[in-house]
Amino acid sequence: MNKYNIAVVGATGAVGEEIIRVLGEMDFPVNVLIPLATAKSVGVEVELGGRKFVVEELSETAFEGRDIDIAFFSAGGDISAKYAPYAVEAGAVVIDNTSHFRMDTDVPLVVPEVNPEDIKLWKKTGIIANPNCSTIQMVQLLKPLHDLYDIKRVDVSTYQAVSGAGKKGMDELVEQMQAFFAFKLGDEKAKAFAHQIALNVIPHIDVPQPNGYTKEEMKMVNETNKIMHSDFAVSATCVRVPVLRSHSESITVTFGESVVVDVDKAREVLENFENVKVVDDIENKIYPMPITATDTNYTYVGRIRKDVYADNILHLWGVADQIRVGAATNAVRIAQKWIDLESK
Repeated sequence: MNKYNIAVVGATGAVGEEIIRVLGEMDFPVNVLIPLATAKSVGVEVELGGRKFVVEELSETAFEGRDIDIAFFSAGGDISAKYAPYAVEAGAVVIDNTSHFRMDTDVPLVVPEVNPEDIKLWKKTGIIANPNCSTIQMVQLLKPLHDLYDIKRVDVSTYQAVSGAGKKGMDELVEQMQAFFAFKLGDEKAKAFAHQIALNVIPHIDVPQPNGYTKEEMKMVNETNKIMHSDFAVSATCVRVPVLRSHSESITVTFGESVVVDVDKAREVLENFENVKVVDDIENKIYPMPITATDTNYTYVGRIRKDVYADNILHLWGVADQIRVGAATNAVRIAQKWIDLESK
């Protein structure tokens, strides 16, 4: 088996660390790992496959003469915008976890279970974009249903964990909960979020847009149609909840007016879809929850039911670990598929 030289930009961040962990778990054929980060992380050691690699400083010349095959970027959009072209110029395919390249018409936006054929377009720019975490887990559930019945509209409400805002988001929830039990909650202003997150939910993620939606919500709208090569309507309401890890989504799918949804058939196609697990037995209190999905590589779905009033509407509840399925695992799966396609 061929082995590959891999760079991870943002190697000491939450997603970068998870990428390295997933590479090891999936026994990815790594020859050399080149972990890159800011100056403050230089000298830190990361481990992969029993070997230790020292973090180097990211720079414009960090990719030169290294024969890097794949470069994972997970250090923020500004970093990707500046440094990804240097990685491409040095001969690497870039798999970018930020939002910077996602809607570029020349950059494929990929969820391997949904649109693997788009990976072939990577040669246009040398870059493959990883979608928004909430979009990834949703399209994994929409794809088999769209193939079955042809979707006309999707309405989704997300319940997004604080880790979606990074370490500072997790720290803020923990600190506020500690303050609550010390009867001091409210003494400090919220920093990571618009309001107190402990014992609260906030229907506001990312920057408000002129149409009344937020940037996060519009990511889900635009990315879904790009990934699925579809034009069905999507409306999203994105909510931050006091959960540390794994996003949940309540999804309503509307099919054509002539469709009579067969719930058993819908459940069957979901069960048979790659990397999706159906967990759906409400009688026995069995359904997906954040603790179900955390630290796993699957998207879980349950509460599958037909609408009470309309035969062409299906409701479901999906959960996935957004650091893994929504970022690191999807990126590594893209790399695996890229290798498969390039070796043919």
